[in-house]
Amino acid sequence: MLRLITQLSEAQTEIKRIAARTHSEQVQHQEATVREILQNVRRQGDEALLRYTLEFDQVRLAPGDLVVGAAELDAAYQRVSTSLLKAIRLAKQRIEQFHRERICKSWVQFQDRGIVLGRRYTPVDAAGLYIPGGRASYPSSVLMSAIPAVVAGVPRIVLVTPPNPEGKINPAVLVAAQESGVHEIYRIGGAQAIGALTYGTRTIAPVSVIAGPGNIYVTLAKKLVYGEVGIDSLAGPSEVLIIADSTANPVFLAADMLAQAEHDSLASAILITPDGRLAERTIEAVDRQLENHPRRTLTEKSLANYGLVIVTADLAEAAALSNLFAPEHLELEVEDPWELLEKVRHAGAIFLGHATPEAVGDYLAGPSHILPTSGTARYASGVGVETFQKCSSLVQYTPQALAEVGEAIDALTAAEGLPSHGDSVRLRLQQYENPHSPTQQQQEE
Repeated sequence: MLRLITQLSEAQTEIKRIAARTHSEQVQHQEATVREILQNVRRQGDEALLRYTLEFDQVRLAPGDLVVGAAELDAAYQRVSTSLLKAIRLAKQRIEQFHRERICKSWVQFQDRGIVLGRRYTPVDAAGLYIPGGRASYPSSVLMSAIPAVVAGVPRIVLVTPPNPEGKINPAVLVAAQESGVHEIYRIGGAQAIGALTYGTRTIAPVSVIAGPGNIYVTLAKKLVYGEVGIDSLAGPSEVLIIADSTANPVFLAADMLAQAEHDSLASAILITPDGRLAERTIEAVDRQLENHPRRTLTEKSLANYGLVIVTADLAEAAALSNLFAPEHLELEVEDPWELLEKVRHAGAIFLGHATPEAVGDYLAGPSHILPTSGTARYASGVGVETFQKCSSLVQYTPQALAEVGEAIDALTAAEGLPSHGDSVRLRLQQYENPHSPTQQQQEE
């Protein structure tokens, strides 16, 4: 099932094909569907949300059912085990500790002649968090997206997630949301949920930024609404690329690849190694671990379409292929991962060493597991406190400082053909030089 590639040119072609799986011609018809959904949510609001929830989730809701009420939130705590609640609280503690170290802090700098420069960071007014759901549940994604928003100081945090076939939200998701500090929860999913967060409806007020992972429809919806709202990144479908040498354990490598492929039929799991025997043993281990896998059909489809094992000449060639892919998750399962790290240029998250499976980062290491996918790690970063903050520049000049740069500004405004820009400086300087003389405008009056 997993294909073994030994030719560099073929490996490069396949890497590019997989990286483009969410923005190739193959998804154009899906994008057209998403565009129509967004337009209908914008025009019809709650009515469209209810219709699409019935069509896609097979759940009939009334307008009052969209919001998750206090009784359901309270009951959720009775439906999770003590051990799960303890794990959620441990993860919250570690994630919060990590993100408190990453708060962007405002600063000012006082320079000569009274010049003051700086940056002022403030949280967005409202954040919308998308959490995949339905038959699956991801309380970890709630923690990974909500806690950075709380740490950033966002005053309104909204969570949307699709209901299960009974119209309910998984209790672990509801508990994680309450533990994290989410303010509002709505049982809607898919592209229609992104539309509701962007445009608002009678029930759901719009937000400023949308964050969180999702399937191809959610990812395309976030791409289409960007500009009307901010987004974290194009996060999903998920992917892992592992670089391994002869010191790696093929059983561990197989488990790590399956841990990614079991997410989604569009998920990708790639192993690159200069050790041909390790490549073969890993493929054998994948086949064995798939035998009784509860999500075997979905996982096999993912591996067949977007799984690869590549044998390279050396680790440097492996790193070059990884940079070409710019993976969401990169595992360096080699003898000296810190040395190889120097050759890595693009990755959403990097896991170093044999004892660091991606699952550590998925659940409680601290950094968010919501990361850029499909090659966007070339220019984007994972969710963090900064996702929910924005900054304003601060500039203050004295008359003396303005006089020093007046001539330069005049030359630049003349070059750009913007005379009023030049006047805004020149008129001030004239007034400062002769404070008792009338300005040109006053003379004209």
